[in-house]
Amino acid sequence: MKVKEVCEKYGLPDQVATTLEKSGTVTLYPPQVDAVKKGALDGKNLVLAIPTASGKTLIAEFCMLKSVLNEDGKCLYIVPLRALASEKYEEFKEKYGQLGVRVGISTGDFDVADPRLARYDILVATSEKVDSLLRHRAKWLADVISVVVLDEVHLIDDPGRGPTLEVLTARLKQVNPELQLLALSATIKNANEIAEWLNAELVKSDWRPVPLKKGVYYHKKIRFDDGSKRAVEVEIGEDLAALAVDTVQEGGQALVFVNPRRSAQTSATLLAKHVGATLSAQEREKLAAVAKTVEGALGESTRTCRQLAECVRNGAAFHHAGLFHSQRKAVEDAFRQNLIKVICATPTLAAGVNLPSRRAIIRDYRRYMGSYGMQPIPVLEFHQMAGRAGRPQYDKYGEAVMIAHGKSEVEALFEEFIRVEPERIASKLATEPALRTHVLASIAAGYVSDADGLLEFLGHTFFAHQYSTSDVERVVQLVLDFLEKEEMIRRQGELLIATPFGERVSRLYIDPLSAVVLRDGIKGIATRKPTALALLHLICHTPNMGLLYLRQHEYSDLELLYLDRAGELLTPAPDPRREPEKFEGLLAELKTAQMIQMWLDEAREDDIHEQFGIGAGDIRRAADTAKWLLYAAHELASLFKVRAALTSLRKLHDRVGHGVKEELLELVQLRGIGRVRARSLFKAGYRKLTDLKRATEEELAKIPYVGAEIARSIKQQIEAGKNF
Repeated sequence: MKVKEVCEKYGLPDQVATTLEKSGTVTLYPPQVDAVKKGALDGKNLVLAIPTASGKTLIAEFCMLKSVLNEDGKCLYIVPLRALASEKYEEFKEKYGQLGVRVGISTGDFDVADPRLARYDILVATSEKVDSLLRHRAKWLADVISVVVLDEVHLIDDPGRGPTLEVLTARLKQVNPELQLLALSATIKNANEIAEWLNAELVKSDWRPVPLKKGVYYHKKIRFDDGSKRAVEVEIGEDLAALAVDTVQEGGQALVFVNPRRSAQTSATLLAKHVGATLSAQEREKLAAVAKTVEGALGESTRTCRQLAECVRNGAAFHHAGLFHSQRKAVEDAFRQNLIKVICATPTLAAGVNLPSRRAIIRDYRRYMGSYGMQPIPVLEFHQMAGRAGRPQYDKYGEAVMIAHGKSEVEALFEEFIRVEPERIASKLATEPALRTHVLASIAAGYVSDADGLLEFLGHTFFAHQYSTSDVERVVQLVLDFLEKEEMIRRQGELLIATPFGERVSRLYIDPLSAVVLRDGIKGIATRKPTALALLHLICHTPNMGLLYLRQHEYSDLELLYLDRAGELLTPAPDPRREPEKFEGLLAELKTAQMIQMWLDEAREDDIHEQFGIGAGDIRRAADTAKWLLYAAHELASLFKVRAALTSLRKLHDRVGHGVKEELLELVQLRGIGRVRARSLFKAGYRKLTDLKRATEEELAKIPYVGAEIARSIKQQIEAGKNF
């Protein structure tokens, strides 16, 4: 079936076919044909469970374009990760913007309904953002959305993201029963259950445009699942380097999956030494420009930036969540252009970004799991990583290769991973932490008004489909009791009514338990002005704040910090003898607060990395979460009229957002002026916007880290009378 035939049959403009053909899509793949035959373009719900690169997204695009161009509908494309949202937004905008389709993206700012989002024809958003919009009763979601795409729907199985994806899916079905749901996933064992839950047709297939061979490497040979073998004749003693260079020498690219992040960095550094010898002079020149971008991405060059830049100059890179967004994007773009030949990544890359390679090398198939020690990774995760092998239009087949360290291990890897189906996907909704937030949201937004209505709604979730509503009743009752005790809801006969506190917590998009911590801590501020460390520790005491890992050698220093500053803290302190685990938790909170304190005191990111062992991306993510929780704390202080806390919280919120001391807050309001440039301007005597108004462009351009372009931007903003 040709793309043109589909467009003609369903009345799509000729430009749609032309656009798709230009991007290399002329004929539909077999699973895509199956999806069309099963009614995808007739408005039927559909679950597409097919391998990576087999064309799931194209079917979603057809359905969205038909709705937008033929029926004046609006579409929502929901993804689990911000990185994936950015990728899809750029892709759709480039392909369909020329057809007059308005493509938008929304991934943050959870405390607004944002009716402006309704103007987009296709809105790409994270599941958390859509859940937030539903809590704000964004009317347009019910009124104008006609197609909803759930990308990576198998993440319902994830304890962190799964419950939100599950609840928002059930909620969207509730507010708009007529919408078309398209659920996309790699092959999963029980895709039929998801299809039954969504009342959808199922397209399940193992077909791939580039066949995939899975195998195990041992002693210079790869043994594949189809019975074939191949020798790796590269004269390098290290197995990982031999496999990677073998791929590059044959004109391919390799993705190497390792754990943890430190291994990704050391492996990339090792491979760069070998890959660099295969590069042409032209490739080296282009890679030098990419290296310059990644090294200067933060405004200051950290050790990690320099290490990444050196790898990139030699055609290799590492990729993990500790990098800054622009660094990850530069690496991904250079890989797509076949400039970077090898990326060493943690497994999150397999689920988050579309980066096919000729060979996927899975070096680490065990992961440290706290008190359980080293445990095998899930089979589904192995299949996600393996699925990245095989570049459409470049490779005749892809290879996913695991590395064995002994002869007996070869057969074990085949039995435990390669010949095994991925695990069954199971709902993770029926836990107190998951239900706390979603039960409150249901009541506060007015979707349910009593316990029976709440249970009826939960009856439409995937959990109820797999098990039964009665299995969750006990947990729901515990949650309702907690919410009533903490005065977020009240009962009026059979009615459940959200209090102003409960309504505000739901809209702030924080865990109700976090709200209790913030409320109780804030109320202790009325009698004394809080220190920055006290406020930072308060937000780190909430379940919404991810904590840094507490290393054994740090225990004594943090205990001394606690003894020195205990009188400032706004939360009750556990007894280290009676509650040792809670006390260790307190020390981890203090460590995290100390890291954020260093950030807003303008410590160099290299110094933060040295002390805490985290990357620039981790620092920025922690700062973003801290900023969000400080905003929530400010809103709750306002609600409870704790005026003594408002100024401190507002200033700390602004400082954390920019990573600056209070004296730089005025300067960082300027676009393009971050912590490094602001400090440089301050040192040069430009401490206020009025100081900058008196300066000339030439004077500003001479200041370190400023330059002519930024100087021009500063003067334009000042002279335009920007409303700061």
